[in-house]
Amino acid sequence: MQKKTNWVILLVAVCSVLIIGCDSNAVYDEYRSVPNMWHKDSVIDFSFKSPDTTNNYNLYVNLRNTNDYEFNNLYLIVQLNHPNGKVIKDTLEYKMAAPNGELLGAGFTDVKENKLWYRGYETPYQFSEDGDYKVSIQHAMRKNGEVYGVDELKGITDIGFRVEQAQ
Repeated sequence: MQKKTNWVILLVAVCSVLIIGCDSNAVYDEYRSVPNMWHKDSVIDFSFKSPDTTNNYNLYVNLRNTNDYEFNNLYLIVQLNHPNGKVIKDTLEYKMAAPNGELLGAGFTDVKENKLWYRGYETPYQFSEDGDYKVSIQHAMRKNGEVYGVDELKGITDIGFRVEQAQ
């Protein structure tokens, strides 16, 4: 069973690379693997140069999850650091499952891929200055009625960040 799951994950990863490689809108697209479980203190960082300051862009948090993900939603803390030191920090909530409990996202196997809006949904995002930007992503999950966060979040296999030119 484990070998079959590994082959399926490998096949999904190869197909994703091929599809992303043919995507002309992507300006930046990178993933980081999450080993076993995503610890609440583990911050996933992405660094990239601003594409330019005149065009409009859409920014996304991408993630891959398995059927081991046990929540209907996902809370993330996303921080965007600008080259001049300005920091924008957001706590975001994403719906991860339908009312019947079926996980949302693309994929025919137990691995689902989700492209979650970060910036550009209502108004296209413009990079305000040239230089190096950094995005940090951390989960902020809690169980209902509990004060302390979930230490180890199961079912998240990869976290990604994507910048694409708005159409």
